[in-house]
Amino acid sequence: MNPAKPAETQTATLAEIAREAGVSAPTVSKVLNGRADVAPSTRSRVEELLRAHGYRRRRAEATRSPLIDLVFHELESAWAMEVIRGVENVARDAGLSVVLSESAGRLTPGRTWADQVAARRPHGVVLVLSGLDESQRALLAGRAIPFVVMDPAGDPGADVPSIGATNWQGGLAATRHLVELGHVRIGAITGPSRMMCSRARVDGYRAALETAGLPVDPSLVVAGDFHHEAGYRLGLRLLGRPDRPTAVFAGNDLQALGLYEAARELGLRVPEDLSVVGFDDLPVARWVGPPLTTVRQPLTEMAEAAAKLVLDLGREDPPPVATRVELATSLVVRSSTARPPA
Repeated sequence: MNPAKPAETQTATLAEIAREAGVSAPTVSKVLNGRADVAPSTRSRVEELLRAHGYRRRRAEATRSPLIDLVFHELESAWAMEVIRGVENVARDAGLSVVLSESAGRLTPGRTWADQVAARRPHGVVLVLSGLDESQRALLAGRAIPFVVMDPAGDPGADVPSIGATNWQGGLAATRHLVELGHVRIGAITGPSRMMCSRARVDGYRAALETAGLPVDPSLVVAGDFHHEAGYRLGLRLLGRPDRPTAVFAGNDLQALGLYEAARELGLRVPEDLSVVGFDDLPVARWVGPPLTTVRQPLTEMAEAAAKLVLDLGREDPPPVATRVELATSLVVRSSTARPPA
């Protein structure tokens, strides 16, 4: 059998795939349903044939569990809670529950996760700052399980549904605000360079400086990891310089809070000696002293949009027209920014 023939790709049945794989039809069904009681070599052979034939489990065949799978690459901050709230809002209205999992810092979940999802057969999967490799995509597609990436770490690909935010515009607005206050030496604590949102924010920072005719000093741009500890550690480095910046765009709110701690330790006052801008507008940004100027990223709304999109993709109706969406960010000015000291 030549799996490249269009006719066979369209007409292959489970029985034909079973014959070619040298297994029984129930074994092929077990692989399709993500059952664990199949030898790894057999599973790989059957999966390869299913992909070669372009087999797709018809939605009418698929008995779905009343679940949405929500996958984080890290699950440890108030940022994640805002996302969970958004997905829960949509799931609750649809009569569904949410299954949480974490990929332990990896940007792609492991194979065991993919098998578990195939066995659960949820209504859909929302991945946060994560993605899927080709075999995982094929596995979900073969089970008619749609997925959406929220805030993709890299370019998810033209055919991958995703929900993001206007990160470049947010970085531009944050830095432009500091420039308009009169700051010239403006530092930046970025996120990980492997994350697209982090690169976009620092590109917006650079664009705001260049547009204002100000030089971009590479030594004032330091790479963090979006955690409080990085804001503290890198804040000590930036603020301990004899030519320290008078303002810092912290890249996200958690790093901004770490920067607050570093400033206090060095005897600097916010905003009298140092202006700080964060990114995200987590609830804590309103509670700290002084309240944090930040760029609002509509995390709950993004999560709601991702959950709605994954449910829409799973319906029999025509697919949604827009599957690559960016929600607007906006600058929220509070008390952590002021004119630079004389």
